[in-house]
Amino acid sequence: MAEGDNKSANMLAQETAQLEEQLQGWGEVILSGDRVLRWEKPWFPAALMVVTSVLFLLIYYLDPSVLTGLSCSVMLLCLADYLVPTIAPKVFGSNKWTSEQQQRFHEICGNLVKTQRRIVGWWKRLCTLKEEKPKMYFASVISTLLTAAWIGQQVHNLLLTYLIVSCLLLLPGLNQQGIITKYVAMAKREINKLLKQKEKKNE
Repeated sequence: MAEGDNKSANMLAQETAQLEEQLQGWGEVILSGDRVLRWEKPWFPAALMVVTSVLFLLIYYLDPSVLTGLSCSVMLLCLADYLVPTIAPKVFGSNKWTSEQQQRFHEICGNLVKTQRRIVGWWKRLCTLKEEKPKMYFASVISTLLTAAWIGQQVHNLLLTYLIVSCLLLLPGLNQQGIITKYVAMAKREINKLLKQKEKKNE
């Protein structure tokens, strides 16, 4: 068991180091984005929502086709991939890179690798469920997709995308501020109260 844990930890460290090397040119930008997403200043959530809203209003106003939107998105990604590693050191100053920043960058890369592993793990569990319990797999997948299809039919595509993107952008800050933990704990308490009341009635 210990050998397996050591092997897993070594693989995690190796993957994290590889990702750090790949994202080295984006270091300053990633750290700046991390500060915004974790709400280091009280006005960051409002700024996030304003920028997101303006972007989606622009998309709504221009109303591009799927092909145009996809082409523009990929073009912007290519431009960013080419320009950011060149411009970022001049804007932020590569000589100002401190050990604290390096440590935070390492933590971010480690979290990204862990997230990737979780997604792969969920996919493997889904494949295992398909092999071991095909009926449960079929029922859960079909019901989930039907629910998603129903929600997509009720809510406009762009509005739904806006809500999803906004939630994903606000999630790190909500987690950092302990708001998610607080409301999850409240929900657990309420569920426990209901279960206890039900048990008393059954007695």
